[in-house]
Amino acid sequence: MEEKNTRYILNFEKPLIELENKIQELKNLTEKEGIDLKEEIESLKERLKSLEEKTFTNLTPWQRVQLARHPARPKTLTLVESIFDEWLELHGDRLCSDDQAIVAGFGKIENHKVAWMGHQKGESIKENLTRNFGMAHPEGYRKAKRIMTLAEKFHLPIISFIDTPGAYPGIEAEERGQAEAIASNLEKMSQLKTPILVIIIGEGGSGGALGIGVGDKVLMLENAIYSVISPEGCAAILWKDQSKVEEAASALKLTAKDLLKLKIIDGIIPEPRGGAHRNVEETANNIKRAILREIESLKSLPLEELLLRRKNKYRSMGKLRSDENAK
Repeated sequence: MEEKNTRYILNFEKPLIELENKIQELKNLTEKEGIDLKEEIESLKERLKSLEEKTFTNLTPWQRVQLARHPARPKTLTLVESIFDEWLELHGDRLCSDDQAIVAGFGKIENHKVAWMGHQKGESIKENLTRNFGMAHPEGYRKAKRIMTLAEKFHLPIISFIDTPGAYPGIEAEERGQAEAIASNLEKMSQLKTPILVIIIGEGGSGGALGIGVGDKVLMLENAIYSVISPEGCAAILWKDQSKVEEAASALKLTAKDLLKLKIIDGIIPEPRGGAHRNVEETANNIKRAILREIESLKSLPLEELLLRRKNKYRSMGKLRSDENAK
């Protein structure tokens, strides 16, 4: 059985991991040899705490991209299993097949019955191939639309978890109507007569994210990203130079703080220090609290007001700027 990649280390994490390993070595030495190394251990812990503070309070946009893509970052099904008291996954779009890059179903969180959906990346290399790295085909978006329709019918709020580099760009996806499937979902979600809560948990890539990403409230995990294009794609188009990815990440304004400032999202869900992969349970609890808070608020709104707010939310995005010197 292939193991999950839980020890993947990012470059900026290496000094922290080295300190953590040193602390563990001293603890092991204390247990085995009976040597009192308490002062040394406490000193290293203070150094580690200080280094963590310095590292994770000053992350660059590119470093946040790396955290959003971390192989051990919790995926949709991991979060569903942790957050929901009961849940059931449904399969297939009733037209073509079951796309495993998008998972969807129904569940219960405390006293709230909800529908849920989300992109699903793999927990291993083998599963990533099966899940197509979270890049959905048209049937994945049509499966999601089927769940949306059922949610509307039974007056259930919808929770959508976003985590994809983008929709699958292969020729077979285009042949089966990728653009139409995403556009149809945009139309459906903009008019759906039930509350929709969107949570970006990892990568929010372009139309692949928007295909299940129109909501009354859009939240992001602290180190998630949301952008019209990847930094690599942006660097290739604008500079034709992959060494410009860090500059591209900064220019794209793809971090949660940037997007909240631009009013593209409505809130940020905190992550454990070091990223969601460092403490999945704490991450899930933070998301659960946000879901309960937002669902209570959205369910209290009259339907007409809910739909009007959703329409105004998206119509108010962006600003028209005219050049006074233009002829």
